[in-house]
Amino acid sequence: MNSQLTSQLKEWTGEFGREYTERNFFTPEEVDALWARNYGFTRSELNRRFLEGIPKEARVLEVGCNIGNQLLLLQRLGFKNLYGIEVQSDALERARSRTESITLSQGTAFDLPYDSGYFDLVFTSGVLIHISPDELPTALHEIHRCSNSYVWGAEYYAAIPTDVAYRGKQKLLWKMDYAHEYLTRFDDLEMVSEQRLPYIEGDNVDSMFLLRKRQ
Repeated sequence: MNSQLTSQLKEWTGEFGREYTERNFFTPEEVDALWARNYGFTRSELNRRFLEGIPKEARVLEVGCNIGNQLLLLQRLGFKNLYGIEVQSDALERARSRTESITLSQGTAFDLPYDSGYFDLVFTSGVLIHISPDELPTALHEIHRCSNSYVWGAEYYAAIPTDVAYRGKQKLLWKMDYAHEYLTRFDDLEMVSEQRLPYIEGDNVDSMFLLRKRQ
């Protein structure tokens, strides 16, 4: 694991991060129920829609997998070659205890321990939002580098970068147009699909997007 921790990673690897893990220990059914309450769609429905053209044998990496909630949903959809990387050791141990046939390792988005193009698809779910705009380019570069075909994301959305207070702390959560950030930085990426996800209650909007490398 990269020994150089940002101020955000120091929070996530400490007690603040462990409290997050405790709050977000969900079964796959509970994840789907939460998404249905927030957006009117389950996470599994959206996964099927966005990944319809991805072979089930594709090699898939989740960056920031925490306890494996999203990987378990993908496994239920039939994906067989799943990997996860997580910075927080407690979350990683929990992920290992509740998953089977998923390759898990400790590390950060800033230094992914894989060869370039090793994965068919690399994705994040609510992870880029916790990386500061100054350090985001490094994470996007690593995600782009490790994918030979697809980049997939589900992140909070705002038209312009917006620093949002998170559980009483600043500099731990940002909203922005993450699909646009990828497309601006990497001229070999093209949009396959995007869906803005307004919350049923409140004014917040999230985004799910799938990008593809031009061959």
